[in-house]
Amino acid sequence: MKNVLILGGSGFVGSHVCEKLVRAGWSVTVATRRRSNARQVQHLPGLTVQELDVHDAAALARAAAGHDAVVNLIAILHGTQAAFNRVHVELPQKIAAACTSAGVGRLVHVSALGANAQKPGSLPSMYLRSKSLGEAMLLASCSPLALTILRPSVIFGAGDKFLNLFASLQKVFPLMPLAGADARFQPVWVEDVASAVVKSLERSGTGALTIEACGPEVFTLKQLVEISARLAGVNYGRGRPVIGLPAWAGALQARLMELKPGEPLMSRDNLASMRVPNVATPGMPGLETLGIQAAALQGIARSYLSQGSS
Repeated sequence: MKNVLILGGSGFVGSHVCEKLVRAGWSVTVATRRRSNARQVQHLPGLTVQELDVHDAAALARAAAGHDAVVNLIAILHGTQAAFNRVHVELPQKIAAACTSAGVGRLVHVSALGANAQKPGSLPSMYLRSKSLGEAMLLASCSPLALTILRPSVIFGAGDKFLNLFASLQKVFPLMPLAGADARFQPVWVEDVASAVVKSLERSGTGALTIEACGPEVFTLKQLVEISARLAGVNYGRGRPVIGLPAWAGALQARLMELKPGEPLMSRDNLASMRVPNVATPGMPGLETLGIQAAALQGIARSYLSQGSS
């Protein structure tokens, strides 16, 4: 039985990854700052929860010892430049160093579609630049690791904070003023992303491989908002009017959302990220490289959005 250390295993994607790895016969360790955060996965057979500050390099190296592989799923969507660098750049550096010192042979790192490890400075948002720099750091230090970088588009599935969020908002508001309405996405099912992680751990060979994880269809953000309402049965399946905002109004909307307490629904940095089409790059390896046929969005989204229809 092979042993894998999962960083970020208690989150939306992480819980699906843990379930698939346990079913595939892996012995799984989930590292989390607080054991209570891993309630969703700690019942799985063969899974151990370990309390750990992943930003503590020495503790991370000790945790990696005895494992055949490490999976990094930790990311943030909002924050300052320093926060993005800490999570997306410095942490991958520490993970690579921990793998090297502990003799771990394989690393799977989940990045983001739109990242560009060759030209990080060319990207318009802190999020994408930091994701790109993290990839570049891993690629520069991956030897002798077998490194797989997965770049998913926006991820959907039961419990997501994407389609569910838009459906919920339209149950409350009579219309949807929408920043970035024309931004393009190629949404990918969370189960396909989890399968990609498992298959990346099982692939033969060494060296680095970057894979773009996308679904089979491209949508604008406006189309996705309309689909979410229709599938959730909002306004008897008609949804609400979706009003695309001009750039200045979208930036103002995002700024106002940033001022609210807690994590914002959208930030100006999110808007900047959407200037880069969130779609597959021609010629780049996709999920088919791992033998995965990506699922279409609407049939799956209907199965969970319709449960809360009103």
